[in-house]
Amino acid sequence: MSNSSLPLLFLLLAFCIISASAEPYYENSDYKPSSSYTPSSSDTVFSLQVPTLDETKFYNLLSFGYYRKTCPQFESILHNKVKEWIKKDYTFAASLMRLHFHDCSVRGCDGSILLKHDGSERIAEVSKTLRGFEVVDDIKAELEKQCPKIVSCADILTAAARDATVEVGGPYWAVPYGRKDGKVSIAEEANMVPMGHENITSLIEFFQSRGMTVLDLVVLSGAHTIGRTSCGSIQNRLYNYQGTGKPDPTIDPKYLNFLQRKCRWASEYVDLDATTPKNFDNVYYINLKKKMGLLSTDQFLYSDPRTAPLVSALTATHSVFEHQFAVSMGKLGIVDVITDQDEGEIRTNCNFVNAY
Repeated sequence: MSNSSLPLLFLLLAFCIISASAEPYYENSDYKPSSSYTPSSSDTVFSLQVPTLDETKFYNLLSFGYYRKTCPQFESILHNKVKEWIKKDYTFAASLMRLHFHDCSVRGCDGSILLKHDGSERIAEVSKTLRGFEVVDDIKAELEKQCPKIVSCADILTAAARDATVEVGGPYWAVPYGRKDGKVSIAEEANMVPMGHENITSLIEFFQSRGMTVLDLVVLSGAHTIGRTSCGSIQNRLYNYQGTGKPDPTIDPKYLNFLQRKCRWASEYVDLDATTPKNFDNVYYINLKKKMGLLSTDQFLYSDPRTAPLVSALTATHSVFEHQFAVSMGKLGIVDVITDQDEGEIRTNCNFVNAY
């Protein structure tokens, strides 16, 4: 693709961002399964919301140079540790990104997902497939040797997700620091995190309630360009979709045949991106246009008119996806952060609140 076409692509994406804020109403339904559906001017209202000062206030409470004097080696230590773990097992990259998303989705980015006690988020049934805790523990242990009681677990997890993204070919973004660790973690609250079966309206509402947009929803779903999931999470799509006793008709027939052979056992794992599972690229979106989205929520992005234009724009060039992924991850990392020492703390062990 020539450089001269890039301005046009960015213009297209900008148009899609405006369009994606529209919320057309469907009588008796959140979602129309037909990918050919095109909303008319009578059922769509377009708007462009500009963030207010309140919505961006966390930028004023966090700082890019927060550890410059107190722990200048923080990012170097973290980078080396993340690199070391992913070199041993590349699947830790996706796991760290997912762990960060789960953390920020419940009570904000406060490290509450890391707490390990009876009744915590980490112990919840929906959290049993989360991985990467040992990576955070390893980083924290080294930091406690070099600069004890200085770096929060919430900051470690946020930065680790960034470095994990970079290690598998994704974009870099600057992370502001100063988050305090939360002291509360409740298992029932983990159930609010999307698990791949929701409809688009539910996902949009989930993101908007955390100060994020439809664009952020579509872009952060692109993290599924790497990683995998258990076959148990898609069994209903393969054999008994919505209680019909048949497979989900929206899955490409050849892809369906592959998945049914791959997922004979629920305990098996399958790549989220069937085409380039080890590459951080925009092929995830191209797969959606081919009806090869693994999770229901993946495929819905291309069949719902509120999100489909963004999927189409992100298939055009990898650079657009990469740029916006960095922006959206930056926004995710400041969701409901704790910066007040009275509300949070700097844990000395990420698994437990401090004993005073």
